[in-house]
Amino acid sequence: MKLNYPNAIKKEIITINENKNNKINHKNRGMTLESELNVTNEYYREIDKAYIYKKPTPIKIVKVDYPSRDKAVIKEAYFTIPSTTDYNGIYKGLYIDFEAKETKSKTAFSLSNIHKHQITHLKNIAKHNGISFLIVRFTTLNRTFLLKTDSLLKFINNNQRRSIPIEYFNKEAFIIKDGYRPRIDYLKIVDQIIGGK
Repeated sequence: MKLNYPNAIKKEIITINENKNNKINHKNRGMTLESELNVTNEYYREIDKAYIYKKPTPIKIVKVDYPSRDKAVIKEAYFTIPSTTDYNGIYKGLYIDFEAKETKSKTAFSLSNIHKHQITHLKNIAKHNGISFLIVRFTTLNRTFLLKTDSLLKFINNNQRRSIPIEYFNKEAFIIKDGYRPRIDYLKIVDQIIGGK
């Protein structure tokens, strides 16, 4: 399946594996972190702590094949608008919005992994007193960080580098420790940010 942004905006291609399961191949980027965040958010909802959800990607389906009556297969679709961030919701009466990324690098997080419009979106949420941040997992190091939007912007505005070094995360970000339930208790860090409201 080929998905494109409309109006000649930078294209992103996602293909379907030609295997018997027809699963979407995203090169497994972000899938482990994403699935753990989804389980964490489900747990938060179960205990009535917060209501945070994964945003659906807005697409327009163009071509569908029907190999049999009950098995439709999407062959071509387009992004209707550039997506913003991965997750949003509410916690303690405050709006939360964040992006989640993984990297295999041991030394830095490439800024090419986050789009300019996503950074602008995070900045606008923070400007309007929402809580916005980036969760980055260094998979090889098995370390997960929460980097507040103001720290992300501080790095971008004061550096010419195209990647954020691990040292910056160690200094400026919060480490999220793995747990059982919840798996990635990022709200514990959010409590530190908001001062225990």
